[in-house]
Amino acid sequence: MTEIISPKMAASRNGMPIPSFGAGTNIGLVREQNEDSLIAMPPLFALCDGMGGHEAGEVASGIAVKSLLDEAPIHADGKALGRAVIAANRAVLAGAEQEKGRPGMGTTCTAAIVEGDHLVVAQVGDSRAYLLHEGSLQQITRDHSLVADLVDAGRITEDEARVHPQRSIITRALGNDPDMVPDIYELAVEPGDRLMLCSDGLYGMVVDPVIEKVTKETPDPSECVDELIKAALDAGGADNVSVIVVDISSSDEGKGGGQTADATSGANTKRRRKRIIGFVIAFILVVGGVVGGTYAYAQHSAYLIDQNGYVTVYRGLRGHIGELSFSWYEKTTDIKVSDLSASVASRLASGIQVDSVASADELLTSYRQQVFDSQSSTAGAPSNTTVNANNPIANSSGDAASTEGA
Repeated sequence: MTEIISPKMAASRNGMPIPSFGAGTNIGLVREQNEDSLIAMPPLFALCDGMGGHEAGEVASGIAVKSLLDEAPIHADGKALGRAVIAANRAVLAGAEQEKGRPGMGTTCTAAIVEGDHLVVAQVGDSRAYLLHEGSLQQITRDHSLVADLVDAGRITEDEARVHPQRSIITRALGNDPDMVPDIYELAVEPGDRLMLCSDGLYGMVVDPVIEKVTKETPDPSECVDELIKAALDAGGADNVSVIVVDISSSDEGKGGGQTADATSGANTKRRRKRIIGFVIAFILVVGGVVGGTYAYAQHSAYLIDQNGYVTVYRGLRGHIGELSFSWYEKTTDIKVSDLSASVASRLASGIQVDSVASADELLTSYRQQVFDSQSSTAGAPSNTTVNANNPIANSSGDAASTEGA
C-alpha cells in the first residue's frame, strides 16, 4: 500500500490555492494486506485498488500511483490526465514483465485534478468518484464491472448487484490490456461542492444514502474520511477501504487583491454557467470521454436505443456536444422493445451505452433470449388467455417470464 499525501499547507503543484482535503485507507477487518494506494497531492488526487493477491495487487497499485505522480498534468486537462492513466497502465504491464509483483496483476484507477472551478476525472475499473452539490451526492463515474453491465442490461437491479456472487469481476483495469482507454469526465464545479473518491470497500459495505448523509453532515474533510471508513468497518469491513474527500474552494481564495461587487457577481454567474454546461457534457458522455479526442473514443463505443419501437444500435456516444454528434447508425434489429421487460424498455428509451459494437451484440443476444422465454411462456398458457393491455394477469405472467429469463 502506497500513500502520497501532501501536508495541507504545502504548495500546490500548479500554484493554485490548496483545497481543503482529507485522505485515508484501512486494511479492513478481513483482508491480510492493504492493496489500495492513494495520491493526495493538490491538484492531483488518485485512488488505485490493486488486484491479484499478496505481492501483486499492492505492487500494481503502487506502480500506478507513482507513474501518475510523474506523468499527470499540473492543470485540469482531461486529455493529458487520460494520457497519464495510459502511461500508468503501461507501467503496470511492464512491472509484470519485469517480475515486479506477479503476472496478471492489475489495479483500478480513479484520478482527479481540481483546479478552481474545473474538475477532470479519469477512471478505469470500479473505484468511484462522487460529487456532493447542494446537499445531493451524485456518482459521476460508471463502474467497469460485470454487475454494472448486468444492471445496464436490465438483467439485475442495483440492490441485486450489491450481493451478486460475481460483483468483484472487473471488465476494465490497469495491467490487463495494452490498449486500455480510460473514461474521462470534465465538470464545472462551484465553491461548496465536495468531491469524494472511494474504493469498492466503501460503497460495497455502505449504501449511497448513508454515504451522502456522512459526506453532507461532516464539515471537515479529514473527519469525513474517518467517518466513512468507520461506517465501512462497522458494516463488516470485508475489503480494504480507501477514501479521499476534497472541498471545492473559490479559485480566488488565498490570492491578494479585491473585486468589486459587480465583478464578483459576474464571476459567480460565469461559474454557474460553466457548471451547467459541464453537467450537460457529463450526462452526454456518461461512460466517459476519450484520450486523444472524443471522436477517437466514440469510434470504439456503441449504444442501443428504442427507435420506432425496435432496438437500434449506433456506434459512438449518445447525444450531442453543442451542434456536434459523435454517433453513427449501425443497424436496426428485429427485436421489438415492447417484447422486453419494463426495466429494459425504460433504459432503452434514453439509450444504453456500452464499450463496443461487440458488447451491443452480446446484449442483443440476451434480449432475444428474453423474448424467446417470454413467448415460450405465453405459448404454454391456456388458449383463451390473451396477453394485452386489457389482461393484467396475462401481462404479469409475461413480465415474470421475461425476468426469469434475464
